[in-house]
Amino acid sequence: MNLWLRRMVPLAVLALATTACSDGGSSSDENDLKGKTVNVIGTWGGDEQAAFLKMVEPWEKETGAKVKYTGTRDINTVLTTGVASGVLPDLAGLPGPGQMAEYAKAGKLLPLDDVLDVQTYQRDTAPALVELGKTDGKIHGVFIKAAIKGLIWYNPKVHDYGTNPPKTWDDLMNQAKANQGRAKSVWCLGLESGAASGWPATDWIEDLVLRTAGPEVYIKWYEGKVKWSDPAIKKAFQMYADQVVANSYGGGKTAVATNFGNAGDPLFANPPGCEFLHQASFITGFSQFKSHTAGTDYNFMPFPDIDPQFSGAVEGAGDLFGMFHDTPAAKSLMKYLVTAPAQDIWVKAGGALSANKNAASYPDDVSKRSAQILADAKTFVFDASDSMPTAMNDAFWKAMVALTNGSKTIDQVLSDLDNAQKDAYTS
Repeated sequence: MNLWLRRMVPLAVLALATTACSDGGSSSDENDLKGKTVNVIGTWGGDEQAAFLKMVEPWEKETGAKVKYTGTRDINTVLTTGVASGVLPDLAGLPGPGQMAEYAKAGKLLPLDDVLDVQTYQRDTAPALVELGKTDGKIHGVFIKAAIKGLIWYNPKVHDYGTNPPKTWDDLMNQAKANQGRAKSVWCLGLESGAASGWPATDWIEDLVLRTAGPEVYIKWYEGKVKWSDPAIKKAFQMYADQVVANSYGGGKTAVATNFGNAGDPLFANPPGCEFLHQASFITGFSQFKSHTAGTDYNFMPFPDIDPQFSGAVEGAGDLFGMFHDTPAAKSLMKYLVTAPAQDIWVKAGGALSANKNAASYPDDVSKRSAQILADAKTFVFDASDSMPTAMNDAFWKAMVALTNGSKTIDQVLSDLDNAQKDAYTS
């Protein structure tokens, strides 16, 4: 976690305590927002924070209101604590659908059906994302940007897989061995993300579960209806340990110490440190990807099939946004954030896909291809860890760190996760 985030995590709760409900009983006239402030908390720092602030600039100029943003990578803790104490921001980025449902059922996260033009929102937004933002049939979260998970990034100057991408996992691993050349390893891997360390490895497990066990088992698994020690889930952990960590740049301990945003840097080294990076579409907004040219210096291929009966399944994620305080300024900002002009600003900056189908200012063909995968997916599932209860999600992150650095075996982490599951879905 970089210095900015190390400073921001402990300040996040303090910032909320001093600015929560910052609209201060705004005027009932929703068009009279000049001088009002919307307190927002999210996970973004660095370039992502800059992109979000640029995204809200037109709304600020139009309304005369201001957005006060606080960033933290420990948003699970901040919001869970806030739900218990009542000290909450006006708007917040939500960790995922699972946590969104928890906050809604606690009566703290407010429904948006009377805030949005629901008909327009449903028409303009990918149907899967609309449904994922609902709790008990009401909209409690909206996606302001999205991502495709499970993309395999590579440097075409080392070997270009664009004309004949591997169609199966076995084909991928065989081609990796045949085309490795001077590359030191097959996989780049980086798990460090501050309080959220471990999440890149959970993405690995999710992709492997989806393509070996299928979407039905995948969904039952994140719903807590399939044990972690079930053979269908254990198989994914075994593949991750034996075929990814064992073939990763620097090994598991290096991976745990490497920030996820920098994990792909060895792709561009001479000689390259690795052949492939498994990461979501947003990685193009990080580290050395930003200083290299899409399509020339880097490209991607979709995650290959493992079991052909689950061909076409896609895992995705997105930045859910929700409202905790019912103020005119907060409602006005929520209405704006779901529009194509708002989301186009982040899309144009790179590293993001729009949840709104009408946003189209993608900066390169690589981004356009990512967006097309989202649009064409036969089966779309949301990031499993983000759909789990907070306690289960946290345990999953920690387990992947322990497995990757070798401090625990597969059986040990699965036993830990089985025990965590017993409480996480009943509390």
